Amino acid sequence: MPTRFVYFDFGNVLFHFDHHLAARQMAAVAGISEDRAWQIVFESDLETLYESGKITSDEFYERFCEQTKTRPDRAALLHAAGAIFELNVPIVPLVAQLQSAGHRTGVLSNTCECHWNYCTSGRYALLPGAFEQIILSYEVGAMKPDPAIYRAAIKAAGVAPKEIFFIDDRQENVDGAVAAGIDAVLFESVRQCAEELRRRGLRSNY
Repeated sequence: MPTRFVYFDFGNVLFHFDHHLAARQMAAVAGISEDRAWQIVFESDLETLYESGKITSDEFYERFCEQTKTRPDRAALLHAAGAIFELNVPIVPLVAQLQSAGHRTGVLSNTCECHWNYCTSGRYALLPGAFEQIILSYEVGAMKPDPAIYRAAIKAAGVAPKEIFFIDDRQENVDGAVAAGIDAVLFESVRQCAEELRRRGLRSNY
């Protein structure tokens, strides 16, 4: 079947990110050690609950405050948690060329509200308007590789699973997509991504 829709992962495909930077920045805002911030957010289930939509931004903030016995400014803390992204600049022309050629594209990502808000607040032209469909774990209520998020992506694309190409930087997420019937590969580089697309008849000048 021809490829009729392309989904890109968000973190480490469209954007690079650094969780250790989040821990440092949140620690500075809260007046605690970086190690303590890391333990609270990334060595517990707090980040997973947030990214899976089980808790809101307000609840994330309140749980952080409860664990640290501090009460930093809410907006400053969420900004510190979210300001960890850098655009993967080489992928921008590839996405632009696909879209200029009329190919439908979307984002399929495990992420949370403060991360998404940071990247869609006008800092980057790529998000959110460059993509037709945006499938986010915290909105769907399920994280890759949960089958529910792939079902949501397939429904939003409106094409058969085999007509969807998806690229992600984590093998378990690729495997989950394949299990859902999607044509998925592991992201290694922008050049490799362009080559995978060419093999499926989606050409670019990259």
